[in-house]
Amino acid sequence: MSPLPFHELALTLQQARALSDLPEAHGTLVGALCADQGFTLEHWLREIFPEAKPGVAAADMQSLFDWTRASLAESGLLEPLLPADDAPIGERAQALGEWCQGFLYGLGTSVLPDPEHLPESVAEVVRDLTAITRVDADPDESEEENEQAYTELVEFVRVAVQLLHEELAPYREGPERPRSDVPPSAIH
Repeated sequence: MSPLPFHELALTLQQARALSDLPEAHGTLVGALCADQGFTLEHWLREIFPEAKPGVAAADMQSLFDWTRASLAESGLLEPLLPADDAPIGERAQALGEWCQGFLYGLGTSVLPDPEHLPESVAEVVRDLTAITRVDADPDESEEENEQAYTELVEFVRVAVQLLHEELAPYREGPERPRSDVPPSAIH
């Protein structure tokens, strides 16, 4: 469970005029933490807030950062921050796509080597997450079928994040390299 309910965190980001919504912002954080041990709260705040001024959201963002880092460190199995199950399926599917987009962005802005130097399992998961960025509820399927598909995708994302967290450990835990504001490589 995150430090605050989804809707409260989402509203906090919106009121602080973040550059992305909560799913994308959280995905960015998780992707960066999977790839870069030197990724800090300040790095993340620069990514999601104009002029790196979170204002009143700073304490909530610190709590979310700490919770996310601890969740990854403890088990690697993390719940993506997504709307509650009572939100419309289309909204939840879109949020899942945005979360994956943020995650891939977080990976791409890290200090990882070029993708061809990473294990094939990493490339495969990245391709799958890229496909999920385009997810949507299927209007030709029943509500129950859409719910089942969404549940399976969320579980896939959770396991994929755990796998990437484990596979990227040697890169994340290697010698610390300075992080610049310009990404040295991007994973596509």
